[in-house]
Amino acid sequence: MITLALLRHGHTAWNREGRLQGRSDIPLDETARRDLAGFRLPDDFKDADLVSSPLARATETAALVAGRAPRVEPCLIEMNWGDWEGRYGAELSADATSGFRHIEDWGWHYCPSGGESPDSLRARLQPWLNTLTRDTVAVCHIGTMRVLMAMATGWDFDGPAPFRIKRNRLFILLVDEGALTLMPDTPRLEAR
Repeated sequence: MITLALLRHGHTAWNREGRLQGRSDIPLDETARRDLAGFRLPDDFKDADLVSSPLARATETAALVAGRAPRVEPCLIEMNWGDWEGRYGAELSADATSGFRHIEDWGWHYCPSGGESPDSLRARLQPWLNTLTRDTVAVCHIGTMRVLMAMATGWDFDGPAPFRIKRNRLFILLVDEGALTLMPDTPRLEAR
């Protein structure tokens, strides 16, 4: 059995503005850099494999908290929000013609125009899960984490998620021959 610890990247200007980032390569903001420099991975994870999405906000978060560069895993890139990328979620939600739905109302197959469904993201993550050979910390994105945690819990993107993704915490999945189990504990990053 392998432990896979998921960590969400630090804040960007777009996160703080309520804009949908998706695959747009928006860097960490200065506050996030300063805050993350004060944290480190818990001792239980300091020797684990370190991987990240190819987007700068994830690779930089990984390097700041681990003190080393991650191996980039392309499949960990954020969900593609298509035509909605860069737009404000509140504006899309208020526009009845946008087709926007909150992710809790998607199901596995809903897809933003020009974007990617949770099921498509699951299809690109499953082969990677099958390659894991040792405990791993993966620094990635909320969409990627939601899909992995949905796979572990049986949540089907219909109704409230049975988990809440917070920053500066590790969400622990046990990987056993491709099957995932979400552990209840969410260890915090530790102060340096």
